[in-house]
Amino acid sequence: MPDTLIPAAGLEIAATPLFTGPNWDFTALRHVYDAIERIAQDELGLDVYPVQIEVITSEQMLDAYASVGLPLMYKHWSFGKRFAFHENLYRKGLQGLAYEIVINSNPCICYIMEENSMTMQTLVIAHAAFGHNHFFKNNYLFRQWTDANGILDYLSFARDYVSKCEERHGVEAVERVLDAAHALRDHGVNRYSHRTRPNLAEERARAEAWREHEQSTYNDLWRTVPVPDKEKPDPSSEQARLTEIKRDLGLPEENLLYLIEKRAPRLEDWQRELIRIVRLVSQYFYPQKQTQMMNEGCATFCHYEIMRRLHDKGLITEGSMLEFLHSHSSVVFQPDFDDPRFGGINPYALGFAMMSDIKRICTDPSEEDREWFPDIAGSNDPYGVLRHAWANYRDESFVLQYLSPRIIRHFRMFEVSDDSSKPALRVEAIHDDVGYRRVRSGLSRQYDLSRREPDIQVVDVDLTGDRCLVLAHYVHNGVLLEEKTCRAVLRHTATLWGYSVKLLEIDATTDKALKTYEVGAPG
Repeated sequence: MPDTLIPAAGLEIAATPLFTGPNWDFTALRHVYDAIERIAQDELGLDVYPVQIEVITSEQMLDAYASVGLPLMYKHWSFGKRFAFHENLYRKGLQGLAYEIVINSNPCICYIMEENSMTMQTLVIAHAAFGHNHFFKNNYLFRQWTDANGILDYLSFARDYVSKCEERHGVEAVERVLDAAHALRDHGVNRYSHRTRPNLAEERARAEAWREHEQSTYNDLWRTVPVPDKEKPDPSSEQARLTEIKRDLGLPEENLLYLIEKRAPRLEDWQRELIRIVRLVSQYFYPQKQTQMMNEGCATFCHYEIMRRLHDKGLITEGSMLEFLHSHSSVVFQPDFDDPRFGGINPYALGFAMMSDIKRICTDPSEEDREWFPDIAGSNDPYGVLRHAWANYRDESFVLQYLSPRIIRHFRMFEVSDDSSKPALRVEAIHDDVGYRRVRSGLSRQYDLSRREPDIQVVDVDLTGDRCLVLAHYVHNGVLLEEKTCRAVLRHTATLWGYSVKLLEIDATTDKALKTYEVGAPG
């Protein structure tokens, strides 16, 4: 069916534009926001959280960079280090600042810089307050793994809790736990197991009851404390007991921070709560790592459609449109592979190109499109198809489902086999009828997070000996961990666990042990 949200032909042209110069004020922002909202909801069908727009300075934007873009964050030395790094580059003119930062929360918080021109304020409101906002609210990963309603209150609690811990236990003791937890935060998320989505609004009440709960809960690991044996235990029953304990521990466990928080024998209650804070914040960011191209593509496509419609309706001037197009073309610029500026595929460029191509396929398909995309070709429902894609796919599956031959040709994509045992690279597939599927599958794998991040799981705990925690890294692509970094992270793991830690590098296809690292218990 045609998209009923697309207005009929014959646009009503405004008598005067919303603004005419670069200067802005809050009244003009209000008028621009209202015009964008009408287009976003009535013509594009976007469904967004309520929006809270905050105007900040460049220094406040740098501060937001340092604290991973969150409005409320606990104190940690790494944030100050990151602030100094970005500030130094910015002052020297080696780095620009983002025009906006948007927070996945309800209400959705959108930071815009006061240095922006009125045209840029219009652009970033369309991009962030509506494009990103719609994606945050509707994509299944964010709906499953994040709590937009509770994140702001929880961040406020986390900031206050860390400050109280520093007053009570000392800055160094708190930093030691946070340093170790930060080193492990990429391995502190639930990737596959679907635990209940954290309800952050209830975390504060749970934290207050944590001490009483821990005092009344028995930890299986303490069963292993040596006691005088009156008679030698039956080996078979002892093995069955250890198997049962490991099952109760939930091994193998993909979430390293979760297991340490729940099971580390030597941690105090406040240390467990600090680990939990880092773990929940890491889980909040996990969907963003899987949807960067889609998220930025959605926001870029939305701001392009909205700005174009504002111009068509006479709400922005020709000069503003030219200023917008200059910024937009810079954002979606994709250098060629042999260009010195090439650093991989620009997520803005690919996301915007694919979403614009979906619109073309729906409204003006070619015979090639009808062959490859029979379900959507000629449907005349581009925004309905896009809303479905934004809600139900992540980068990997989106590329595998919607990357068209035309986009492959446009980006001049090809697949290369890099065999270190051979003197030259081999081009395996190009953008033709034969290689199309291989190029699409190959690019999809590049967005598969399981191939970009090491697959490390807790597989065992030596309950009868030294309580050594045993980790396994399953090698899928033949690339082993970098030894220096691996040992440093294992030292942080041992700091939290309280005993020695061992990591096995295991070939995922043969289960053969390739290498072993071991770090002793902290002194």
